[in-house]
Amino acid sequence: MAVLLLAGCALPAAAAEDAAAASPRYLQLEPPAAPRNAAELRLQLARRLVAAHPDTSYLSPTPDRLWAIPVLQVELNADGSVRKIVVLRHPTTGDEATRLAIAAVRRAAPYGRVAKLPRPWTVIETFLFDDALRFKPRTLDTD
Repeated sequence: MAVLLLAGCALPAAAAEDAAAASPRYLQLEPPAAPRNAAELRLQLARRLVAAHPDTSYLSPTPDRLWAIPVLQVELNADGSVRKIVVLRHPTTGDEATRLAIAAVRRAAPYGRVAKLPRPWTVIETFLFDDALRFKPRTLDTD
């Protein structure tokens, strides 16, 4: 009987370790410098997305077939925090990639103080998701 109890206790701990090992890493980034123009803001946003998500993003050449391509419009507050996200294009494969993209944008914020830039403080980013549900911001797609 004691063996069964011990075995039962060991399984959840092992399962928890497996789940922790399989979960992606997200990095907390330092606050960025204030972008000088809209192009710099867009590039900074894309670079922060990749830097904050080393396990769920890629910079390798884009595959010929993509799993999903959501497009987001990200509106910022003066301090570079996310004010609002609007989905401009929903992928036909479902909402999973869109949810991942929205979460990635929120996690990588802030994007630098934008108060000195002309309004509106918005960036439109296209997310190129591969079959493994890893994304690349189209801004960084140099293929």
